[in-house]
Amino acid sequence: MPRKFFQKYLPSREAIRNNRYIARFGTFFLHPNLWHVNRRSVAGGVAAGLFAGLVPGSNPVQFAVAALLAVAFRVNLPVAAAVTLYTNPLTIGPLYVIAYWIGTLLVPGDSPPFSHPPGFDWANLGVWLRALFEWALSLGKPLALGLVALAIGLAIAGYVIVQLAWRVHVVFAWRRRKARRAGRDLV
Repeated sequence: MPRKFFQKYLPSREAIRNNRYIARFGTFFLHPNLWHVNRRSVAGGVAAGLFAGLVPGSNPVQFAVAALLAVAFRVNLPVAAAVTLYTNPLTIGPLYVIAYWIGTLLVPGDSPPFSHPPGFDWANLGVWLRALFEWALSLGKPLALGLVALAIGLAIAGYVIVQLAWRVHVVFAWRRRKARRAGRDLV
């Protein structure tokens, strides 16, 4: 992953230190890895964000969990918060169905019959969210266990994919640089 791309959108260390909201927490949010762009930090941020995205609740709750995970594991905080946005009103239903299916595999025979999630309705978003919450509660233990298993699986997959993609990008950059130095044009 190009480091310059990420650094273009991230605040500088001085801007973070001088921010009045972050200054209230002292040095809690000033660890270098929370803001640096390197392979381990970004991959960890993606993993934390993927895990936190499946925490039941709204985006502020998921952002808070992602921030806590980022601070605990010393990974990129803005990336962790941004990645939680993969869960939204359009994706949460299918993700919960997948989580329920995984949960039924982990807890066989102890699952209530599956009922379809409520249909999405822009006009009555609050009513739809409440119906979705009640639907999720009716699914019980398989859904809860499936959400944890899916969150862990997505976090591991995200971490590995970012690590591999970053490595591939670096290897190709090295090869292009080596070819330029040798006077050849490698495409």
